[in-house]
Amino acid sequence: MVATTFAADTPLAVTGLVVEGGIAGNWLWWNGVLGGMLATFLFSRLWRRAEILTDVELTELRYEGKSASILRGFRALYTALPLNCITMGWVILAMQKVVVLTFNLPDTTSWKIVAVLICMVIAGIYCAMSGFGGVVMTDLIQFSMAMIGSIALAIIAVRKIGGIESLKIQIAELHGADHHILNLLPDFSLGKTAILTFGVYLGVQWWAANGVDGGGYIAQRMFSTKDEQNSLLATF
Repeated sequence: MVATTFAADTPLAVTGLVVEGGIAGNWLWWNGVLGGMLATFLFSRLWRRAEILTDVELTELRYEGKSASILRGFRALYTALPLNCITMGWVILAMQKVVVLTFNLPDTTSWKIVAVLICMVIAGIYCAMSGFGGVVMTDLIQFSMAMIGSIALAIIAVRKIGGIESLKIQIAELHGADHHILNLLPDFSLGKTAILTFGVYLGVQWWAANGVDGGGYIAQRMFSTKDEQNSLLATF
């Protein structure tokens, strides 16, 4: 489940948040831990108990008749086409940037297309050959590689600039001695906007977001567990 939500764009996106808003910029997604606990201790057992394969199937369990079938079809198309195309678009764009830079390929449209096609063909082949079980195994391997790479990159980057103390000095030179870049909480001295934004993160966004019940691809993992207890433990 963790590997499924960790894509090529994740480190890039988090880096961007920290550059723009400091460490506290991560509250944009840190607030999701509240929804994650709700999905773990309330919804995970219920998803598994439904004994379905995809979350759209729940529509015809909850409602009846032709209208339920229409709603299920609409949800399937809406999720698969606009939502997934947008999501896959930015993930593929991130992967294209990583591949082009890593292999020092020419920064041209044709080479970018080739890089994307190669990645998609490789992923398509092992998904088609191995099924869901194979996807889980490759997720595990790739996530391990991604985490090791991210940690290694962080260590190398900090050493490159002379260590943590040097980092603090350079941040102070760029943003002033009274900066809040390294603070865990937002700078509330900025006024009402900062306070309201943080309040929305903790009071609204975590429950108003799509998938707060563990729906979609996370629910699909819950459906694949052995029983309700395994569903809870896996989500936790």
